[in-house]
Amino acid sequence: MRVLLQRVSEAAVRIDGATVGEIGPGLLALVCAVEGDGQAEAERLAGKTAKLRIFEDDAGKMNRSVADIGGSVLVVSQFTLAADTRKGNRPSFIGAAAPELADALVEHFGACLKAAGLPVETGRFGADMKVSLINDGPVTIWLDSSA
Repeated sequence: MRVLLQRVSEAAVRIDGATVGEIGPGLLALVCAVEGDGQAEAERLAGKTAKLRIFEDDAGKMNRSVADIGGSVLVVSQFTLAADTRKGNRPSFIGAAAPELADALVEHFGACLKAAGLPVETGRFGADMKVSLINDGPVTIWLDSSA
């Protein structure tokens, strides 16, 4: 599983002009399930997401988690994180999990964050989503369950 986290001041996802998920300060989590992933990978990366200390404390050091600042998480599925660009100029997405499995794992990732007490908003799996954000810092962190 791969998760691209962006520390945000705000973020939103729209489908056909309608806002389906929106947060203030917190994390935008772009989530991709890859072949071989299961619930354990979703649980491990959700736990890491909830506890990752990438928000500033009073001394200006990254020492607080999203929970510590009372932030939210916007979870958006993004299969393109599985892109293989080693050959040619057209990415291959063959390593992405099958849609049914990927949808379930992205949902499980979000459910794990909710179980950790975080407010969670989501996009809609497979939809043509328009994501907007104000990246705070900017701070962008890559999580990969295979690493």
